[in-house]
Amino acid sequence: MPAAVLVDAVRSPMGRGKPGGALSQVHPVDLLAQVLAGLAARTGIDPGIVDDVLVGCVGQNGEQSATPGRQAVLAAGWPEHVPAVTIERKCGSGQQALDFAVQGVVAGAYDVVVAAGVESMSRVPMGSARGDADPHGPQVARRYPPGLVPQGISAELVAHKWGFTRAQLDAYAARSHRRAAAAAADGAFDREIVPIDTPSGVVRADESIRPTTTEEKLAALPPAFAASPHAARFPELDFKITAGNASQITDGAAAILVTSEERAETLGLTPRARVVATAVTGDDPVLMLTGPIPATHKLLARSGVHLDDIGAVEVNEAFAPVPLAWQAEFGVDDEVLNPRGGAIALGHPLGASGVRLTTTLLGFLEDTGRRYGLQTMCEAGGMANAMVLESYGRN
Repeated sequence: MPAAVLVDAVRSPMGRGKPGGALSQVHPVDLLAQVLAGLAARTGIDPGIVDDVLVGCVGQNGEQSATPGRQAVLAAGWPEHVPAVTIERKCGSGQQALDFAVQGVVAGAYDVVVAAGVESMSRVPMGSARGDADPHGPQVARRYPPGLVPQGISAELVAHKWGFTRAQLDAYAARSHRRAAAAAADGAFDREIVPIDTPSGVVRADESIRPTTTEEKLAALPPAFAASPHAARFPELDFKITAGNASQITDGAAAILVTSEERAETLGLTPRARVVATAVTGDDPVLMLTGPIPATHKLLARSGVHLDDIGAVEVNEAFAPVPLAWQAEFGVDDEVLNPRGGAIALGHPLGASGVRLTTTLLGFLEDTGRRYGLQTMCEAGGMANAMVLESYGRN
């Protein structure tokens, strides 16, 4: 079977996902198109050789409703014969796009493929595709009476189950900002970011990082879900989740070029990494956010890589209890977990986050000379993706 390699990975800056955010004036198609163009420019490939563009996107309505990857291919000026498809596994959509790209190369279906993701949460608000509809149906409600709950309530349930205090959650959130701010100040994000042209000028850096965030400032924020209509169902909860210890609503896009090892050599490309193994699993859909734990167990058994050999771990910071619960299960050092911050500081553009995490993880492995990285994403419905990446150590 052909071996699949990651040739390069790029992303946009992260913009606040609300009107007035740094990227809010950019149509999501044009946002992804600029990232695709940046990827082609970085690698020097002829876009006409790309077999497919696999794009994670959660909000597939409004401006993201017309197969956004296909529109971005056209907007980027790539040849009309290059197709695209949209993939939706909630927060894991971008990571699933990368999984499918690697699997397609290994299966011989692709020689050159792009895995990407995009989400403009300022222009296509989270949940706008659902509206007032019930997406679960009566049989799911009967199985989990009186029904499933929003992710914020699930985050509270995870925090309660593991006994995390509000102070622990806020301390973790402040650390995310400190680490991201330090990485940005050191230029660690520079090579992964494609500058984005907007009507107001060029955006070159993440807008979401707050370097002055402290535990004391975060402690002043009110709980976000205490007034939820679901709160009465769980009288044991002491509400701790706030806007400060949860991921930020964000605009962003990211893309990775994946090829077969043989095709990369033919094209004169120097791969940066390979995906050693992937796993996907489901877990309790009420707790919802614990899926990364069984997904990681499944992944490690499949990959043959020992946790002690993992030089960095990216656990998506949907809410602070998610990486903290994962760490409690696996016992990795603080220094290894989300070393350049995560979605609390950098933001969580839903469909793009999986590809963004890989992009940042790859840069960290190269900069520190570490070989293996692990990435995992919690997803709505109690699912999770996980992946082990091997860096080839080239800058």
